[in-house]
Amino acid sequence: MKIVVLCGGVSTERDVSITSGTMVAKALRERGHQVVLLDSFLGCPEKYEKPGELFERELPFAPVRVGEEEPDLAKIKASRCQPNDSILGDNVFEICRAADITFFALHGEDGENGTLQAAFDVAGIPYTGCGCLGSAIAMNKEVSKKLFLQAGIGTPAGITVHPDEKPYADVGFPCVVKPCSGGSSVGTSIVQTREEYEAALELAFKYETAVLVEQYIKGREFTVGIMDGKAMPVVEIIPNAGFYDYKNKYQAGLTTEICPAPIDKDLTERMQRLAEKADRELMGEVYSRVDFLMDDKGVLYCLEANTLPGMTPTSLVPQMAQAEGKSFGELCEEIIAVSMKKYQ
Repeated sequence: MKIVVLCGGVSTERDVSITSGTMVAKALRERGHQVVLLDSFLGCPEKYEKPGELFERELPFAPVRVGEEEPDLAKIKASRCQPNDSILGDNVFEICRAADITFFALHGEDGENGTLQAAFDVAGIPYTGCGCLGSAIAMNKEVSKKLFLQAGIGTPAGITVHPDEKPYADVGFPCVVKPCSGGSSVGTSIVQTREEYEAALELAFKYETAVLVEQYIKGREFTVGIMDGKAMPVVEIIPNAGFYDYKNKYQAGLTTEICPAPIDKDLTERMQRLAEKADRELMGEVYSRVDFLMDDKGVLYCLEANTLPGMTPTSLVPQMAQAEGKSFGELCEEIIAVSMKKYQ
């Protein structure tokens, strides 16, 4: 197949996306596919009369490493030749249209909020993963929480706070403060006091104007992948220190991940069925990852669903696939195969 792997963008998860995209592109090429790795924001400034010729070139993929801090987006934006504010770079549509399918390896706002999915739908370009509506719903944690509560899915109590609502309401302390539509825990804080709360809100408001404030649940953290509506093995996540933030997610050795999780069969099945239900309620498609906390009484709390889970060296869905006996390349091909069902 001719496949574009689309990554990059200008979200705070840009580096994560490029790492995911590089790994996916390399794996698909090793399995015999013709692959173009394309930055969605920078695009391809050189115009091609026949974009399909790019698939014949087999350009090398430069190694990328996710740093401890989010990328300098102002610097990235300033580096682009294209003189406008479009989230898509030059010739992205033309190159993707020349492919059999575009593999979305995007993370964060540009790739997960449904905007690109809608644009590709309008342009008639096949792509992997969830459609525009499910992507938009899952990306917004406030909307997700309302749907979880309506469906009887346990989730931490929470409120949404905006910058013009001083004095700011709270849910009591300790609590968790995070941007409503962020990812990779960027801008997220766990706070114990009113003073820390004010500082955490100031940090979160740097990323967006809607901030979710949730009850803090002390307990074990788990995640469950969903593929074609069916749950994958459960993973337990144990950060060596602090919580599962941006640094702990992507720096090797800072978090222990156990797959399958060391829990009994009944709890495994209960969590998997709950993950499948959460994915359905958020109108998920193809694949996703659903995150949970479990308190010391065994009560499960669903936190959120990720409709474009990471595909980096430390990412969780590839670990689940490995536990099922699938290689990384086989996982990438399965995502493509399930995605293609939408276009048959």
